[in-house]
Amino acid sequence: MPAAARVQHVSYTDGRCVQVLHLGPYSDEPASLPRMETLMEAEDLVPHGLHHEVYLSDPREEDPAKMRTILRQPVR
Repeated sequence: MPAAARVQHVSYTDGRCVQVLHLGPYSDEPASLPRMETLMEAEDLVPHGLHHEVYLSDPREEDPAKMRTILRQPVR
């Protein structure tokens, strides 16, 4: 299992974040990122730390349109 070697368990505290609930397949997530960028610009916020995702749906979901993921970007 070569991919298993790349799995990481990371714990950290986000602090202040901008986030969006993405509805749909993982492959469409990049389309939701501009919404966060627009909000950051409007609120004069800058990225501070790594963008990450919180998966709310079971990855075995058969209908990709039902998948839900929180996209989160720490800011300052």
